[in-house]
Amino acid sequence: MANTKEISRRIKSVSSTKKITKAMEMVSAAKMRKAVEAVIKTRTYANLSWETVLHLANLSQAKNEVLHPLLSARSSVKRVAVIVVTSNRGLCGGFNSAIIAKAKESIKKHDVETDIILVGKKGLPLAQAGYNIAAEFSKSDLILSAAETNPIARMAVADYLTGKYDKVMLAYTDFVSAVKQVPRVKQLLPVDVNAEDEYLGVVGKSETVGTKKDYLEEKSKKHLSAGEFTYDYTFEPGPNEVLDRIVPRLIEVQLYQALLESSASEHSASMAAMHQATEAASDMVSELTLFYNKARQASITAEIAEISAGANALNE
Repeated sequence: MANTKEISRRIKSVSSTKKITKAMEMVSAAKMRKAVEAVIKTRTYANLSWETVLHLANLSQAKNEVLHPLLSARSSVKRVAVIVVTSNRGLCGGFNSAIIAKAKESIKKHDVETDIILVGKKGLPLAQAGYNIAAEFSKSDLILSAAETNPIARMAVADYLTGKYDKVMLAYTDFVSAVKQVPRVKQLLPVDVNAEDEYLGVVGKSETVGTKKDYLEEKSKKHLSAGEFTYDYTFEPGPNEVLDRIVPRLIEVQLYQALLESSASEHSASMAAMHQATEAASDMVSELTLFYNKARQASITAEIAEISAGANALNE
C-alpha cells in the first residue's frame, strides 16, 4: 500500500481536477442554454421553409418541367460532396466520433467519388483516414447569425450548379434533448422529395423536441396544399428570377439550422461528459480517502507495536 504522503498528494491532484471539470460543466451548461434557445426559436421556420422547397420540387415533378436546377435530380451520380459538422474542441464524449462514423457509413453507401467539406476542427480524422478534403471552414462555439454559414452554402450551391458534384449531403448532429443527440446525414442538394426523414430537429413526437411533425404537416396542408397542387403561381418579375433568389436562400436556412442543432448537441454532450468526469473524480477522492485512512491506521498501529515492543524490552 502507498504511504500517506503519496495518497494525500493524489487526493489533492484529483480534487483540483474535479474543480476544473465542474467549472467546465457549468460553462457548457450556460452555452447549451443559449444554443438550445436559438434552436427552438428557428426550428419551426427552418422546417416550414423546407416544406416550401419540397412543395416546389413536387410541383416541378407534377408538371414535368424543371423549375430550378436545384430542384431536379441528376440522371447519374458520379461525384458527391459531404459537409461534415464537428466541434472545435474535444472533451464532449462521443459527439465527434459518432458523426464521423455516420459520415463514413454514408460514403460507403453511395460508393462513388466523394469530397469532404469540414466545418469544425475535429473532423480531421477523416483526412487521416484517406478521404479527400475539398475545403475547411471555421465554426464558432455559438452560431449567432446565418451570415456565418452563408459561405459554406454558397460554395455547395455553386459547385452543384457547375456540375462538380451531383449530390451534396449534410452530416450533422440533431438535438433531441440534453441527454440525447442523434447523428444524421441529410441530402441537401438536389432536393429529395421522397425523403422519409426530411425535418431538422424532428426525430420523434415528444414535446421536449420543440417542434412536432404533426404540426408541420398540418401547416403544410393548410398553406402549401401539399400533394394536391391546387395553386398555379404567378411569379413576378418571372419564375427564374424569383427561384434564383429564393431556392438558394432556403438551402442556406437549412444549413444554418443544421449548425444550430449541432452546436446545441455539442454543448449538451460536453456538459454530460464533464458531469460524468466530476462524478468520477468524486468517487476517486472517496476511494483514495479510504486508502489514506487505512494507510494512516496501519502506520499508527505499527508505531504502537514498536513502542510496546520497546517498553517490553526495557522491562525485561
